[in-house]
Amino acid sequence: MTVTAVDEDSMEEFRSQSPSVDEDEELLGAPVEKINPLGREVTLLSCVMLNLGQMLGSGIFSVPGVILNSVGSTGLFLLAWLLAPVFAAAGLAVYTELASMFPNRSGAEVVYLEQAYPRPRFLVPVSFAVTTVLLSFSATNSIVFAQYFMTLFDIPASPFRQTILALSVATLAVTVVAISTKWSLRVVNAFTSIKVLSQIFVVATGIAVLLGLTRIKDPLANFADPWAGSSFNGNAIATAFVKTHFAFVGWGNAFNVLAEVKSREPVRTVRNAARISIALVAFLFLLTNVAYIGAIPKEDFKRSGQLIGALFFSRVFGESWAAKILPVMVVFSCLGNIIAVTVGQARVIREVARQGLLPWSEFFASTKPFGTPLGPVALKYLLTVFVILALPAADAFNFLLDLASYPNLFFAAATVFGVWILRKRRAAAGIAPGKFKAPNILLAMKLASCTFLIIMPWIPPENGHADVSFWYATYCVVGIAILLACGLYYYIWIVLIPRIGGYKIVEEVEELAGGGRLARLVRKYPSHATASEQDAEQERLL
Repeated sequence: MTVTAVDEDSMEEFRSQSPSVDEDEELLGAPVEKINPLGREVTLLSCVMLNLGQMLGSGIFSVPGVILNSVGSTGLFLLAWLLAPVFAAAGLAVYTELASMFPNRSGAEVVYLEQAYPRPRFLVPVSFAVTTVLLSFSATNSIVFAQYFMTLFDIPASPFRQTILALSVATLAVTVVAISTKWSLRVVNAFTSIKVLSQIFVVATGIAVLLGLTRIKDPLANFADPWAGSSFNGNAIATAFVKTHFAFVGWGNAFNVLAEVKSREPVRTVRNAARISIALVAFLFLLTNVAYIGAIPKEDFKRSGQLIGALFFSRVFGESWAAKILPVMVVFSCLGNIIAVTVGQARVIREVARQGLLPWSEFFASTKPFGTPLGPVALKYLLTVFVILALPAADAFNFLLDLASYPNLFFAAATVFGVWILRKRRAAAGIAPGKFKAPNILLAMKLASCTFLIIMPWIPPENGHADVSFWYATYCVVGIAILLACGLYYYIWIVLIPRIGGYKIVEEVEELAGGGRLARLVRKYPSHATASEQDAEQERLL
């Protein structure tokens, strides 16, 4: 392997003086890989399927009951599902402009934050790195898989059985991703096709319900007074938007594999894939929720928890064989979702490693022995196992969903500001703007939604409308604690220890086998340093 020294200060000076620079010099953090060691296996179809694979997971079968219990009325319930794709489209505009600035980098948000906030050095990348790694679990879909698997085979539900089944599906999914990128994409394509057809079947069943062609009597009863029981409590509204956001969150999954897209214009490809995904899922989800409302009494709907889909089919088909169709669909949806999410998040963790911000960065950035990011996949699996084992089964789903979303809202808001920062910085340096510019109104919408969801969960919910059995804002406190821990970690590692040790941290570019490259963080002592200190310069910080 080859190591090349990079002097941060001189590079920054050169960038400020030169309006047109080589991409490696223009970028901060992880260096661009001229030859992608992961290859280019991702097509437009793969991008769409990666997005749909994450979006058509457990969300539509698990969160509607919690949402209706929070907002109280079918009118507000449907409004939340109508607004969710609008905010997803705003997020897409943000990602598209940023991707057009850095079209050769996978990892999406990790790259955009790295580039937008170079000062204080490493603060934002370290914070995002630690948060991303800690929250990169697939426990929520694993748990829903276990619940519906038990329903499918009439297995008596218990916390122990739920845990064992959740661990089993997580193990199966990460094994597929770890062995082959090509085959993991094929599996995602196959499972996602099944999920789309399954969702269409649910919609068709709902239409039959509304037309009076099933055993459901008076399917329009819940539509008679759609605003009755509405709760405009801030916590209730926030809960609804957090849950609908969870259902739509996969629209940007393909941005995580941008550097692997096989296209002359990768950014346009992933943007178009996201547009297709958002439009199709918005249509399917809205009609699915209309079907739920038509088939299930309102109070039963509110109490359904994560099993709204199973309740829908049992109401429509009774105890016949057809009632088993939905659990089969959910099982496939969750497994496909875990694989699709693991493909994307493994790339994010690899980009974090390439920034030099993880211990054993070479291991986590390596693509040996299968040409896959094996280290990040293994790390994600271990975190998933820990979370499944650590939390009580009854509250695990809602708490994990809320916790995973809260710290990311701060980074999402920072990403929006990052668009304006990078526009100004690139203009000052004489660098051409990104090919796809986001309208400021969409940036403002995205920022407003992040701000709302950061503030409103602190408002106490009305009695009976909390989504966990313990204190309603626990996930907010834990999320902020994670961010504060990131700040403390940064201060000790980047500021305090170097100050005490009398050195500063510099970056070196390390060349890996197969075209991989990563930033290596090492100590740099003053010119009058002792021999032992000079030897220490060759040691990694992590």
